[in-house]
Amino acid sequence: MPQPRVYLDWNATTPPVPEVVAAMAEAARDAWANPASVHSFGRSARARVEDAREAVAALVGRDPRDVVLTSGGTEANNLALRGAFSVEGGVLVTSRLEHPSVSRVAEALEREGRARVRWLRVRPEGVIDVEDLGRALSDGPVRLVAVQAVNHETGVVQPLAEVTRLAHAAGARLHVDAVQTFGRIDDVFAGADTLSLAAHKMRGPKSIGALVLRPGVAVAPVLLGGSQERGVRPGTVDPVAAAGLAVAARRARTSPGAWGRVAPLRDALQSALLRMAPGARVHGAASPRAPHVASVAFPGWSGPELVAALDLEGVAVSSGSACSAGTAEPSSVLLAMGDEEAARCSVRFSLGEDTTAGDIDHALAAVTRVLARR
Repeated sequence: MPQPRVYLDWNATTPPVPEVVAAMAEAARDAWANPASVHSFGRSARARVEDAREAVAALVGRDPRDVVLTSGGTEANNLALRGAFSVEGGVLVTSRLEHPSVSRVAEALEREGRARVRWLRVRPEGVIDVEDLGRALSDGPVRLVAVQAVNHETGVVQPLAEVTRLAHAAGARLHVDAVQTFGRIDDVFAGADTLSLAAHKMRGPKSIGALVLRPGVAVAPVLLGGSQERGVRPGTVDPVAAAGLAVAARRARTSPGAWGRVAPLRDALQSALLRMAPGARVHGAASPRAPHVASVAFPGWSGPELVAALDLEGVAVSSGSACSAGTAEPSSVLLAMGDEEAARCSVRFSLGEDTTAGDIDHALAAVTRVLARR
């Protein structure tokens, strides 16, 4: 009998729901043309693209004209940061808690002389130091503050209401990386001037996402070569992926309740892990967190080794951001939180709507077998 497989890596990506797959299959048959073409084939493809734009706008409470479709959250974050610093000068305020598609762009902007980066202090509980943000905003001409809504490794929810108030009082633009937010928790980013999302984090397809602008906010294009997406993001938009995004975005408006129901499973999982592993600890446990994430340090172990061992037991987990998988680098998020040991020995368990109590039991049994080997 095949070994059961349990997927507990929903922060890396989510399995597309059947409705998404069906919508994409239909679009692949009927709307495969170039959406920029003016003939009937192109108009059919264009309809799928505009439907996705309207669905995203409804999800975030903005106008469809302010939705720029991208290849995903990474491109959206790059566009938000680079688009804000197309003219050299000014300060970018962010932290080492951010996804690499923000932190590495910040580093690049500073190397290129386009921005001075002010890295915020991070509290041990996994949130930015709001008082330090206040100091940063008073130090110089801050052009952009970039803060994630939900941390991709720990699930910690950042204090966006206070961040928004401080940033706007100082006249700075606020970019929110909301990729790990949609469909999982309720709106915490209403004041964002720009925000990013990715379809595959909310049961949709990969290769498509969006940057959503506040009315009146403009970003300069990073790429050149076409007038698509009102010239902000040239390149042919895939109408098949757009069809999937439309379904996922509409579904995400009502799915936070479903994700909320996994919180007891997450809590049971992390409590059992703490009991079975001496010295184990949960990152961000003292902070507000998304209901489905538990990042756990296992002292004396290597995070990547645990991930590999659990995979052999049929349990899929992660040792950090999927974008950093396969590297030997310790977690920059946990280093920022001041836990150097945990940066190398932690595993992220991220549950989803389809996770069951049986999945948790199977995962715990697998962890027990792995830990018993030492």
